[in-house]
Amino acid sequence: MKKIFIISLIMLLITGCSLGDLFIRENEKMDLLSGKINVEMNIKDYGIIKLELDADTAPITTTNFVNLVNEGFYNGLTIHRAQKNFVIQGGDPNHDGSGGSGKTIKGEFSKNGVKNDISHVRGVISMARSNDYNSASSQFFIVQQDATASLDGLYAGFGHVTEGIEVVDKIMSSVSTTDEMGSIEYLDQPIIEYIKVIE
Repeated sequence: MKKIFIISLIMLLITGCSLGDLFIRENEKMDLLSGKINVEMNIKDYGIIKLELDADTAPITTTNFVNLVNEGFYNGLTIHRAQKNFVIQGGDPNHDGSGGSGKTIKGEFSKNGVKNDISHVRGVISMARSNDYNSASSQFFIVQQDATASLDGLYAGFGHVTEGIEVVDKIMSSVSTTDEMGSIEYLDQPIIEYIKVIE
């Protein structure tokens, strides 16, 4: 601890910044969005899914997703999971459910102390995560069939499909999966050609 403090003091002397400045830089926060944001997701050979995101209910989750969209992060990634009568999942650069964007966000759901009344009914988009409540990064899922009992309060819903829910159904009925979780072999994974914000 003493060593870290000394290194910090040296850094302060070199850069000429205050302890407060150093703290702010190391704990930078996103400028959070508000309101409704419309996005379009094009899945190659399957079609377009349009979604309305709700930044008022889930500002951290929505802002993180939109930032990744605007960076082109999702373009060329895949849908790596399609668990029938449940969800399709994508947004993993590792294509197997293990990857992310390199940064994680706070989970905006009641089990994590955050009010979020978006229920996981058919067409809702939500963030995937590991056991850590604050581990969501880039992976998202879209609910095919109502799954409120298993997902509400435990995952951060942040919007819903406005057009193209049939694309989700088509993926479910077309892809071959390798296990009960709906894992898809890499070469068979539907490709996300792009996600973009639309007016």
